[in-house]
Amino acid sequence: MAGRGAEYLHQFVEETDWYNGIVLDGLLPGVAWRRLPRPLQSWLRNYIGATALYFVSGFLWCFYIYYLKRNVYVPKDARPSNKAMILQIVVAMKAMPWYCVLPTLSECMVENGWTRCFSSIREVGWPAYAVYLMTYLVIVEFGIYWAHRELHDIKPLYKYLHATHHVYNKQNTLSPFAGLAFHPLDGILQAVPHVIALFLVPTHFMTHMLLLFCEAVWTANIHDCVHGKVWPVMGAGYHTIHHTTYRHNYGHYTVWMDWMFGTLRDPEEELEKAE
Repeated sequence: MAGRGAEYLHQFVEETDWYNGIVLDGLLPGVAWRRLPRPLQSWLRNYIGATALYFVSGFLWCFYIYYLKRNVYVPKDARPSNKAMILQIVVAMKAMPWYCVLPTLSECMVENGWTRCFSSIREVGWPAYAVYLMTYLVIVEFGIYWAHRELHDIKPLYKYLHATHHVYNKQNTLSPFAGLAFHPLDGILQAVPHVIALFLVPTHFMTHMLLLFCEAVWTANIHDCVHGKVWPVMGAGYHTIHHTTYRHNYGHYTVWMDWMFGTLRDPEEELEKAE
């Protein structure tokens, strides 16, 4: 991998400038946003991008499952009310400015050379990139599993942080908009493994940024109560059980951590028991 001198680190600065231009040039005159301090530029771009992604993914998914596929995936009596979805949006929007501090902070650390990020896949080659990406995802999966589990097991953390999210504890109160409806510190704690991984494994910077923002789409998906039946993905069927039992299915992308640590409950088995 290339050295970590000023010239090399400048690649990350140019990359984040490019991201800023994509989002901010269309909303603010280039001269205006470029006068802002770099961290504020990144935070503003992250905030605008994350908010747009939250609403676009949420509205499109709700339109598909509640209207185009009405009563196909979600029975009429299980659909959340408009009031419930609006309340979820309000909670998410209050937290969004704080959520965006984390990717802004990670960018600052990358630009200063404090992490093991690399700028181009050519630096390591595709085989090494694939190995690094899998290692990154394992670290993130492990970290989010235990962060989520401790937010339940440590009573003050649950009472003052995670309970904000778990007011949505029935199928007719869950919707794609519940995906980011957390106490701000709760949401940040569950995303911190993405940043910790940057210090442990060489990581492609653009991939890291994409994965962070894909969280908005992923969390919308696992709160829609539609069981996708794609093993070993920790889909909405598993996560709906988590919202009703509080003691199972803490995992994020896959079922493997719950399987390893004895907290897995399979929606197919639950359906068989009910029948």
